[in-house]
Amino acid sequence: QVQVVESGGGLVQAGGSLRLSCAASGSTFSINAINWYRQAPGKQREWVAAIGVGGGITKYADSVKDRFTISRDNAKNTVYLQMNSLKSEDTAVYYCMFLGFWGQGTQVTVSS
Repeated sequence: QVQVVESGGGLVQAGGSLRLSCAASGSTFSINAINWYRQAPGKQREWVAAIGVGGGITKYADSVKDRFTISRDNAKNTVYLQMNSLKSEDTAVYYCMFLGFWGQGTQVTVSS
């Protein structure tokens, strides 16, 4: 059974930064891509970023490009999402997805 656990969310002022972490169990972590999603109140869940197996390939939604950075540490089975220049519209629950398994999410609230 794969387990995915997100952490690092919180309350931050607009323009601030947060770093989210996603820890996943499973021996296949290092050979699979990882995705971050988010869901704002009253909205559908949307894809935010993805990172390939070795970390050399990353992709971002247009709304977060140049502000967010996804990275991974395969030795720790962990993926990070560094979020800079946060905006109120970044307020959402952020989820990590690995092999179709989802974590419980971590709340990010950006105050204007």
